[in-house]
Amino acid sequence: MALATRRTVVGIEGPSFTVNGELTYAGRWYKGWRIEGLLLNSRTVQGIFDDLNPMTRDQWRYPDGPWDPDRNTGEFVAAMPAWREAGLLGFTINLQGGNPRGYGRDQPWHNSAFTAQGDLRSPYVARLAKILDEADRLGMVPIVGFFYFGQDGRLADEGSVVRATENATDWLLEQGYRNVLVEIGNEIDHRRYDHPILQAGRCHELMDLVKTRSAGRVESHAGRLLVSASLCGGVIPPDNIVAASDYLLLHGNGVPSTARIREMVQLCRQMPSYRGQPILFNEDDHFSFEQEDNHMLAAISQYAGWGYFDYRMDGEGFHEGYQSVPVDWSIRSERKRGFYDLLAKVTGSDIGS
Repeated sequence: MALATRRTVVGIEGPSFTVNGELTYAGRWYKGWRIEGLLLNSRTVQGIFDDLNPMTRDQWRYPDGPWDPDRNTGEFVAAMPAWREAGLLGFTINLQGGNPRGYGRDQPWHNSAFTAQGDLRSPYVARLAKILDEADRLGMVPIVGFFYFGQDGRLADEGSVVRATENATDWLLEQGYRNVLVEIGNEIDHRRYDHPILQAGRCHELMDLVKTRSAGRVESHAGRLLVSASLCGGVIPPDNIVAASDYLLLHGNGVPSTARIREMVQLCRQMPSYRGQPILFNEDDHFSFEQEDNHMLAAISQYAGWGYFDYRMDGEGFHEGYQSVPVDWSIRSERKRGFYDLLAKVTGSDIGS
């Protein structure tokens, strides 16, 4: 796509997100809660997944054929209009994916858009471009994650991590994307990160690198890429991360109650380093969408966006989950329909086919 044809620009105004200068979900309220300005989203990190380990690659076979990364991305792109029609504005994609089993300690597969030295792998970014181009066409806001704790060890050393950050940043800028948010790392407090610069105590260095490197190179109000990083479920980001973040990312995995979801948002706003940024969850594996109170509604009630994280649980079929590989990117399972039904009600949208 020619750079001159880019049509979607994400921005931030106080605690709210904008698209093309207008608040998201403009004028929308639900049950007395303000919806305009929120970024309601889904965790779809496997959109460019591949496995470069020949010993594990066959684990990801489709029910009707072999694993195919181009098929995976093509089906992702084909599903996006239905997501958008149902009210989804944001989604998380990651250059190192996420656990294709949902959860688990050992991750022997090799899924990384970076070489060991931090260079970009052309097939990965070619697939990513297809997704980001369609998001731009649809007016959607991808949250582009750079690193994941299950794969960061594929990078040789700290210098390689820095080069990878620079290369990913430059690629986004060279493509002219103005609709993306950057998430440096997924759950940067996770003990399995190998490189200290990706851990919570130092990740702000990479966040600052993206901001500095992109300054003056994005045609938007901020003039640069907007950046954040996420913490594990239930964890409030530390002051160094809040201070460096343009928006705050929370995770709801393992959070035992809707009261704690509300409290997490409130605690963020009480931090000395908080300066009024937007807050959103971009990963939460709690559902109960038919109930009067659930994690999604709890977040919204505190003026925080919420992100649907679904994986294929033991014994479930192909249609379940958006993280387990191979992925059915359509809205065909009961859980997916539950999320999108509620999303459509909250946003006043229509369900796509």
